[in-house]
Amino acid sequence: MTLTLYNTLTRRQEPFTTVEPGKVRMYYCGVTVYDYCHLGHARACIVWDVVRRYLQFIGYEVRYIQNFTDIDDKILRRAREEHSTMEAVADRYIQAYFEDMGRLGIKEADEYPRATHTMNGIQRLIHELENKGFAYPADGDVYYAVRHFDEYGKLSGRKLDDLQVGASDRVNVQDPEYQKKKDPFDFALWKAAKPGEPAWESPWGKGRPGWHIECSAMVRDRLGDTIDIHAGGADLIFPHHENEIAQSEAVTGKPLANYWLHNGMVKVDGEKMSKSLGNFITIRELLDRGVEPMAVRLFVLMAQYRKPIDFTDEAIAAATNGWHTLREGLLFGYQHSKVIGTGNQPISNSYFERFTEAVNDDFNFPGGLAVIFELAKELIREGNILVHQGKTDTPADELLKTWRTLVTLADVLGLEAKPEVETPVKDGLSDGEIEDFIQKRQEARKAKNFSESDRIRDELLVKGITLIDSREGTRWHRN
Repeated sequence: MTLTLYNTLTRRQEPFTTVEPGKVRMYYCGVTVYDYCHLGHARACIVWDVVRRYLQFIGYEVRYIQNFTDIDDKILRRAREEHSTMEAVADRYIQAYFEDMGRLGIKEADEYPRATHTMNGIQRLIHELENKGFAYPADGDVYYAVRHFDEYGKLSGRKLDDLQVGASDRVNVQDPEYQKKKDPFDFALWKAAKPGEPAWESPWGKGRPGWHIECSAMVRDRLGDTIDIHAGGADLIFPHHENEIAQSEAVTGKPLANYWLHNGMVKVDGEKMSKSLGNFITIRELLDRGVEPMAVRLFVLMAQYRKPIDFTDEAIAAATNGWHTLREGLLFGYQHSKVIGTGNQPISNSYFERFTEAVNDDFNFPGGLAVIFELAKELIREGNILVHQGKTDTPADELLKTWRTLVTLADVLGLEAKPEVETPVKDGLSDGEIEDFIQKRQEARKAKNFSESDRIRDELLVKGITLIDSREGTRWHRN
């Protein structure tokens, strides 16, 4: 089955073709760096990380760019609150971003352009818009003339006349910015300098760029006039992505992106996540309280990427249980390496075909996970037979092939497990010492400290002790 994607621009699912055969140019609208990343960022970054991994898995060469918005009113406000600078705030939260995403197993993008490092490209694009009649200066600001772009609204499906009716009661005609505009829907490309704020020299006077023009310039500078995939959260469709299209296409006369992909939003216990509701959860807060990173990935990937997901204690518990099943299957090859060997066995064509057939349907990761769970459960059954009977009727090379298939397909989704301690230690544990370990592990599980529980199991494993969990309790077996 050919890869097909739901394109927000056309509102239908389409076969995926690239501008340049075999190569994908992909841009993801990244974070504004004024605070720690939250669950919404986790979902988006996991989804687009796996999209990139999958495209590479099926043979594409992917150039993946993710930006940082490092100048913004929120960053400046945080800097004032902390008696710091915009640069210091941005640098600190960019570092925090990499720490958090590293814990979630997210691969780094090929490049992370920053708005403040793209000032020449931004000013060049504004100048071209001005020359083509799509932009006009006004007392140090520069605005985009929305009604000059006939296709405005084609991404979001919104019509300016309808928007004008809805906005009529909310417009503040006394606002200085509103008074500078020729039309209420025009938006700022360049903002005149304000006292105490960072500013750059420009043909229109000292100032700083508007948010929308930053991404248009970074896409163009790093990937060219037309890219294959432009990705982001559904909350960016309007006005951000709509304005990007208006800016870029007015200058180039070419499509900015052939496929616009958007991930759904995250709710917490059925409500929109917000600090005012007290349900704002950062990635580091979640992981520091003992939730396993791979369980977070699984929670995200168990849902169709375009649909909203609801973060609840029950949902993360279910994802954690699911991860423990996958983890047991992924550890099979380490636990039974003496039986199956460690050869470079090719993966199973039948499972590969079922996996790609599922995921090729608009990145149907839940369908791909179903195949992976099937493999894991098959290996767990074989592992139980090996533990209890010491042998299995399934040939060793077939078991190795099944395990390598599981590891390969799980890696496409960024799901990976290895024993934490990989150097075997001959400790000669007594039965009583083993039971003490098991008791500590049970206490960790009751406290939902699953990372500690897994650490204890791994430590026993490398000391020659395999634990077998069942409804009756935990049994153990010397390897």
